[in-house]
Amino acid sequence: MTGADLLVRLLKAQDVPFVSTLCGNGLDPILAACKRQGLRLADVRNEQAAGYMADAAGRLTRRVGVCTSSSGVAHMNALTGVVNAYFDGAPLLLITGASESRTAGMGNFQDLDHVALARPVCKLARRVDRPERIPLAVHEALATARSGRPGPVHLTIPGDVLKAPVADADLPRGAPSLESGGSTAAAPALAGVPAASAAVPATPPSLGDPELIREAVNLLARAERPLLVAGSGVFYAGAEAALRRLVETAGVPIVTPIWDRGSISQPMPEYLGVIGAASGGPPLLADADLILLAGSRVDYRVGYMKPPGVSAQARVVRIDRDPDELNQGVLPDVGILGDPSMVLDQLREQWQRRHLSARAGWLREAQSRNQRFRARWSQIPPASPMTGQHLVEALRGVLTDETLFLIDGGNIGQWAHVLLWDRYPGHWLTCGASAVVGWGLPAAIATKLIHPARPVLLLSGDGALGFTITELETAVRLRTPIVVLVADDQAWGIVASDQKRSLGEPIASLLGPVDYARVAQGFGARGVTVTRPVELAPAIRAAFASGEPTLIEVPIALRGPTD
Repeated sequence: MTGADLLVRLLKAQDVPFVSTLCGNGLDPILAACKRQGLRLADVRNEQAAGYMADAAGRLTRRVGVCTSSSGVAHMNALTGVVNAYFDGAPLLLITGASESRTAGMGNFQDLDHVALARPVCKLARRVDRPERIPLAVHEALATARSGRPGPVHLTIPGDVLKAPVADADLPRGAPSLESGGSTAAAPALAGVPAASAAVPATPPSLGDPELIREAVNLLARAERPLLVAGSGVFYAGAEAALRRLVETAGVPIVTPIWDRGSISQPMPEYLGVIGAASGGPPLLADADLILLAGSRVDYRVGYMKPPGVSAQARVVRIDRDPDELNQGVLPDVGILGDPSMVLDQLREQWQRRHLSARAGWLREAQSRNQRFRARWSQIPPASPMTGQHLVEALRGVLTDETLFLIDGGNIGQWAHVLLWDRYPGHWLTCGASAVVGWGLPAAIATKLIHPARPVLLLSGDGALGFTITELETAVRLRTPIVVLVADDQAWGIVASDQKRSLGEPIASLLGPVDYARVAQGFGARGVTVTRPVELAPAIRAAFASGEPTLIEVPIALRGPTD
């Protein structure tokens, strides 16, 4: 058994669905081991795409997405996806190949300190210099990626380490042996990789301190205008049901920071959409006298938790499973360390035990404010010229509970968030807190690989699509029949719209015409153009039924939600 064989067995033991990759220096041993052992390879045309695919896999499944990269500039390209995972708190492992260890630092081929470059955006970054150290390195990396607030990790493994033989005597106990064919079932779970470790969370679920629960409920009971901010930590804890039970019991409005992972699978009276968007939001945060931050970070999306975004008199309750997050950005009045699902249920149980009533008056007021905010988009303008509003409104008839929906692009993304505001399920995916564009096409391919039987729809801007458009060929080659809906306004729309207001004209933010439908056909995909709103839903349904990767180009006028 070689180091590469051992590595792949460890990844398979963690139920890694695929490894996204682009071949190159140092990777052949891993690629060959994946082929021998049946671990699917998703080979792309740019390392950025490989990184984005692993990022999307981690954020969609709550497990660690894995990508590999060759050395040098290829590593830098792959770091784009790693940075995206860093911003969003997504579990991702980047494995980078390298030239032989004995000439590292001497100017060997593509000699670069990959670990030093990855360390600022990774929870763990390490070089593995011996094959028998691979099990512990992989286990530590995967556990770190999933523990506390999830995030990306990195391992550089030189080619000679991957090719080197590994004897069973050199392996830590619990690691897959050559004789067991890679199974860990018979091995005791001690220093090495524990049996069935994929099913064991790195941070075990834990209850919150009962005294802190009582203090939090005291604050909630006294508050007149509470607001619950449900961030990505709620999604990663699988706390959707607990969130719903609490807010129904206490009558607390909910919002989600834009780009965070969502936990609202169906419309509910308490959910009022995203906050922190460029298009604004209902006036709730600044007037709240108690803010419950559940698995949510403090940043610009929540007004930095400072005036004028938040009242100076507002009290703060914070819930997180990561102790480092409890005081990030703000000192809470009550900081509860624990699994968000368990803590939210504890709060509900304490509320019920005290026979407290739901706060119906404030909830009605919050709903009224939300309705007034949304009223500006209640009327659909004439169908010509078509706008992002027409495009997104047409999606209402095709987005089912089975549809995996991805959003990539600034301007069209804002339209999606202001119009499709009444739910935000975990099977909808955006680029994340980095607000990067160009992530969507690789992410859609990854999503289809994970859920081959479900329809996958990507809503993208034309500027965003341009970053990774060559991956249409990847979608064809990997037989992933995704549907890509391209809002083509021939501009970096969100910037151009803002420049028209602030500068009087767009500057360096307009794009030239591209026949995206024909480009898609050139890559072997279906390509169609839709010019009328009434044609959109039928075109999307036909694309789902085709069983082929399909791009639907939709020329629209340059107009944003704030225009």
